[in-house]
Amino acid sequence: MLKFFKKLAFIEGVSALLLFFFAMPMKYIFEMPIYVKYIGMTHGLLFTAYIIIATVLKFSHDWNFKKYLEICVASIPPFGTFYIEKKYLKNV
Repeated sequence: MLKFFKKLAFIEGVSALLLFFFAMPMKYIFEMPIYVKYIGMTHGLLFTAYIIIATVLKFSHDWNFKKYLEICVASIPPFGTFYIEKKYLKNV
């Protein structure tokens, strides 16, 4: 399950970057909102899956609350999941 979470963290991070640095500029600068619709929906699903899998792993791997909270909060800013991948999942 940790290998799956590592891959999910990477993909969720890429989707966040695509949303913030491609889709949103396309919407607000070039008036092309279609990218936000699809990339935003995909990112939302990946974000939800990331939080759910992190919660499952918290209980199955007995993570303390601080580690769990850090992993969940890191999914909010751009590049946060890449940090988590390096810090906690590099040996998976």
